[in-house]
Amino acid sequence: MKTTNITALELVEPVPPKKGRSWYKWEMLLLLWVAFFLHQGCRQIYNSVIPLIKSELGLTNIQAGLVSSIFTLVYGILVPVAGIVGDRFSRKWVIVCSVAIFSSGILLTGFSSGLVMLVIFISITTGGGEAFFYPSATSLLAQVHEKSRALALGILQTGLYVGITASGLLAGWIGQNYGWRNSFLVFGGAGVFWTLVVIWRLRNTPPPVAVSGQAERLPIGQVIKYLVRRPSVCLLSLAFGTQVFVNVGFLTWTPAFLNERFQFSLAQAGFHSMAYHFAGAFLGVLLGSRIADHLVSRRPTIRMEMNLLGLLCGAPFIFWLGHSTNATATFCALGVFGLFRGLYDSNLFASLYDVVEPRVRASATGLMLAFAFVIGSSAPAILGWMKTRAGLGAGLSMLCWFYLFGAACIFVAVKFFLHRDRVSTTPANA
Repeated sequence: MKTTNITALELVEPVPPKKGRSWYKWEMLLLLWVAFFLHQGCRQIYNSVIPLIKSELGLTNIQAGLVSSIFTLVYGILVPVAGIVGDRFSRKWVIVCSVAIFSSGILLTGFSSGLVMLVIFISITTGGGEAFFYPSATSLLAQVHEKSRALALGILQTGLYVGITASGLLAGWIGQNYGWRNSFLVFGGAGVFWTLVVIWRLRNTPPPVAVSGQAERLPIGQVIKYLVRRPSVCLLSLAFGTQVFVNVGFLTWTPAFLNERFQFSLAQAGFHSMAYHFAGAFLGVLLGSRIADHLVSRRPTIRMEMNLLGLLCGAPFIFWLGHSTNATATFCALGVFGLFRGLYDSNLFASLYDVVEPRVRASATGLMLAFAFVIGSSAPAILGWMKTRAGLGAGLSMLCWFYLFGAACIFVAVKFFLHRDRVSTTPANA
């Protein structure tokens, strides 16, 4: 009698045929990295040219902020749907559609003439398109990179760092010299081109199957019930929520903090607030992923331990950031904070995939992202409230307690639940 109990099935993960397998998994990573770079770049260019858009279209500050708020809301609502879709349909074509939609949204933004069109093209089209990329992309990478999972996911994460930093500088330069519309046209056109490359080169890797050879599509209710009943999943999600809260608050208010405390220009504040932090994160994500992949066969807890180390050791430098009165010391705090943020990011989803069945990885990713975005969405408002009462420095320093709480959640998961929740998979042709 066939069972639908997710915990009762032994799974085999299909991998590409032996011929070309060793190089294709890195080609896949390159394809997805460039797509994720554009994913994050498209998200950031609006922030970079807001003053130019406000001036030409006559938007108020509230209207300009509304575009970003609706974007975050649309993304948060749709990302769990994207995870479920990724577990039930071809992940290649989910990714292709995602890149095509968010690139088209950014391209069309260049023709916007008012608030309504900005909301339609950026908030809804771009936000909705972006929501469907990450769950399927990480699920696909984790399946193909069985022994180099943390490294592959860590390298993919660097697309976020490079995308935010590079797109901000490039979009601002294009906007200042050639008009803000051209910033959107350039990035949107690049995304449309890369969609064609992904269609051509990305393989349609089959999903994990049971040893019987039959792939099962589990009911949504059963997937959610399975995830909620795994304490490690819940604790990792809670920790991720605290980390996103810190990141959203940090990204929103650090440029203003540098502008006010050290009288940097807005351009200088924007550059300094991101450059040192993401340079440190880039190094941390590569270091953490390599260490974890090297030790995981001998120390199964290493991926979650890297998460724990990142949050625990990053907290003091967040506190230092808010209290520093010297620009050089502040840059050092930003860089070391970024280093430990990278250690956490390097094993973020690799840790999750250690404790969930392969068939529900995209769903787990989507739900975890949605939960974190819901928590993180309140950070800008809370820090804005603290800014008027205790100062922005105190508000930024306060974020360290969220990192410490997240570290405590991961410690409990490692100490009490990882040994029970850990999932073993058998690669096909191994």
